Amino acid sequence: MKLAGRRVLVVGAGTRRTDDPDAPVGNGRAIAVLAARAGAAVACADISAEAAEETARLVEAEGAQSAVVVGDVRFEASCAGMVREAADALGGLDALVCNVGVGGGMWLKGTTAEQWDDVMAVNLRAHFLLCQAALPVMDDGSAIVLISSIAGLGAGSRIPAYDASKAALSGLCRHVAFEGARRGIRANVVAPGLVDTPLGRMATQGRPSRAKTPVPLGRQATAWEIAAPVVFLLSEEAAYITGAILPVCGGLSTL
Repeated sequence: MKLAGRRVLVVGAGTRRTDDPDAPVGNGRAIAVLAARAGAAVACADISAEAAEETARLVEAEGAQSAVVVGDVRFEASCAGMVREAADALGGLDALVCNVGVGGGMWLKGTTAEQWDDVMAVNLRAHFLLCQAALPVMDDGSAIVLISSIAGLGAGSRIPAYDASKAALSGLCRHVAFEGARRGIRANVVAPGLVDTPLGRMATQGRPSRAKTPVPLGRQATAWEIAAPVVFLLSEEAAYITGAILPVCGGLSTL
């Protein structure tokens, strides 16, 4: 029960519905379920009410308290509202996971200014707004995890806005960690590599060579393998870790 007594807001807790009959769970849903299994109460926030409600049912199946929060992180008021609703529903807030991200455009010449702005709004601005809203209401000793990507550590996605936004999350995290340190509030980044999720499968359909990426451990991750280190970083077991970037990529970023 690593997170016993914790009240966690997972933004991006739904899983995109697809026609794949064997669709795997997404990162956000896996994080919410594992947090619940570890003893936390979980507010499941998503742009889709249906997706958030399904995750909340899975959280409750673990015997944990859940709350459903709906909002679009593209809007400042929505980010602040999600934090406020989660804190009200759970009786406070001491953990935040930002798990939202989109892509748009391809190569520099194939990326419009509008696509660039939309990717930055979701992948970076939203994380800033969520942290800005959460820090004042979080208890001392809280924890924040930003979900990035190894695309922020090295070029490779072919989507310049995506690479740039994910790289910028590391800088944002360092500041949040610095600002929160006086109150013992930690902030860290988890940077997944290739993960077998519905969105991952869609990305592979658009770029089949993605499935042939030579991952040193020989396979893609599951969403559960991304969720496990997130739960660790939210727990007291990681009490002396802040401002760090943890690649969870099967060695793809370093070997």
